[in-house]
Amino acid sequence: MRLRVLTPSFGKRSDSPRARAESLGLELEHRTENHPKAGQELIKALAGAEAVLVGLDRMDAEVFAGCPDLKVVAKHGAGVDNIDLDAATAAGVTVVNTPGANADAVADLTMGFLLMGARRIREAEESLRGGHWDVFFGTELSGKQLGILGFGRIGRAVAKRAAGFGLQINAYDPFVPDESIAEAGARPQSLAEVVAESNFLTLHLPGGEEPLLSAEHIESMPHGSGLINAARGGLVDEAALASALHHGRLSFAALDAFGTEPPPVDDPLLQAPNLIATPHIGAYSDIANANMGTWAVEDVVRILQGKEPHFPVR
Repeated sequence: MRLRVLTPSFGKRSDSPRARAESLGLELEHRTENHPKAGQELIKALAGAEAVLVGLDRMDAEVFAGCPDLKVVAKHGAGVDNIDLDAATAAGVTVVNTPGANADAVADLTMGFLLMGARRIREAEESLRGGHWDVFFGTELSGKQLGILGFGRIGRAVAKRAAGFGLQINAYDPFVPDESIAEAGARPQSLAEVVAESNFLTLHLPGGEEPLLSAEHIESMPHGSGLINAARGGLVDEAALASALHHGRLSFAALDAFGTEPPPVDDPLLQAPNLIATPHIGAYSDIANANMGTWAVEDVVRILQGKEPHFPVR
């Protein structure tokens, strides 16, 4: 059994995935140069492969048609928006992912963003490094309302952490029943209600063709509120967000994801004040790296052995 590994982050911070592959008799073939791949370059990299582990590589209908030997695509992570699931099904290819493997890592980063924005840590540090000793008044978290858009594994992990800071939790998720949200200690609301009533807003839903947060939504956020996106860049109207920051409507925005990655250096959003930005590092922790690689390897082996995977997508 062989697995073609395309993502350079596989086993980057942990030996567990490689050790598990070896123990299961799975040979790893690395093709991590020029990641992410797409089109003919990806088809060439997958020649003869039955199983592939992808990161952000674009698995579309052209690729599935050009890779007739392929039986399984494993995503090194949870989001599968770079994989054409209908095309995979039509080609008879099973798609698996690793949901929850990076939930704690992303939740930790989200709380870091929240604290940085609320207490103006980035501004204070830049001022100090510039030779100043200024005063920066921030916002305490206790008693404030945190809106969570997306109440799956990551959203719930954020809510658990936020409760320890005394935050009141509002949540919206079109895929989770209101009863389940309430049982987890959050107040279920509509999208419009969460956006309009929360002092801080954090996004944990999959991306779509249109932004979840439109210009109108951003305009409805309370004056001085903060926005965090550690999910997908396409969730937010970035032009409207840049405008809101430039005009002082929001106190801060913290982004780990962008509509175009990497964003161009002259992107107006990167020039906006009170922006905290990181290069999509949410899943990059030691434990998440171990979990994603190990779980993916185990499901690939199960499928190649004719067994049901633990985490099937299609």
